[in-house]
Amino acid sequence: MGINIFQVDAFTNEPFGGNPAGVVPCAEGISEKVMQLVAREMNVSETAFIKREQEDLFKVRFFTPENEVELCGHATIGSFYILAKKLYIKPIENGIKTVYQDTKAGRLPVFISYKNGEVDKVTMEQAEPKSFGEVLDLEKLAKSLNLDIDDIGIEGLDVKPEIISTGLKDIIVPVKSRKILDGIEFNKDLLKEVSKDNDVVGAHVFYMEDTNKGEIYTRNFAPYVGIDEEAATGTSNGATLYYLKKNQILKGNTILAHQGQLMDRPSEIYCEITDEGQIRVGGEARLSVDGILMSH
Repeated sequence: MGINIFQVDAFTNEPFGGNPAGVVPCAEGISEKVMQLVAREMNVSETAFIKREQEDLFKVRFFTPENEVELCGHATIGSFYILAKKLYIKPIENGIKTVYQDTKAGRLPVFISYKNGEVDKVTMEQAEPKSFGEVLDLEKLAKSLNLDIDDIGIEGLDVKPEIISTGLKDIIVPVKSRKILDGIEFNKDLLKEVSKDNDVVGAHVFYMEDTNKGEIYTRNFAPYVGIDEEAATGTSNGATLYYLKKNQILKGNTILAHQGQLMDRPSEIYCEITDEGQIRVGGEARLSVDGILMSH
């Protein structure tokens, strides 16, 4: 018996761009142990396992090669792109269809945009944003990223790294130049320690050239959960938008995050905050592998 499985590049409209996710659209009858083995076999940062609960309601679980996580932005985008493209979700001709995912971070809406009957873009609502305060040891964080403390921050503003969650807790780390961001070579063992100390998935480092423009460049490091660097992280960029609004850095309500350039997997992640303070993150996706994983 085989398991139908797809690999989808999320947050891109280019083949081999974005962030790859594994998607198992019919996970009924698959045990948690097998889910973890499949995720390890796929060896992408997250693999999603989906069970239909009602016509437009799906239970979704996310596994890294090492463990289960509560929510994953790019794997959500990839999952619902596949569910729509392969007609597990009934299409509409034009406009936005709302469906829901039950995750360990709660029940969250997903918005599928259609153009001429085809999936155009997928946007997810994230869990309620929360701040868990500043990092316990700023020096240790800087050292784990091979940064000087002076490299951290935004020129002309008094801002510090902060632990934020829109479903997964990350340390949001502003740096003062694109050169600093691109030059990061992190210390894997030390960053694992920092992540454990602060009870977070990893560090999401960003540079913002112009606070009026709403465009950021980001890199994400999460060796604590088995991901050295990720090409596109929906939850982390959603958390970054909340950080920018909470600290009154961003003038508008949207950002476009560029990620994955140094990994040759350029990604674009659209993030918006509603008047009610909900974070939504979206993008395009492309199917890269359609196959059957043999289980013995």
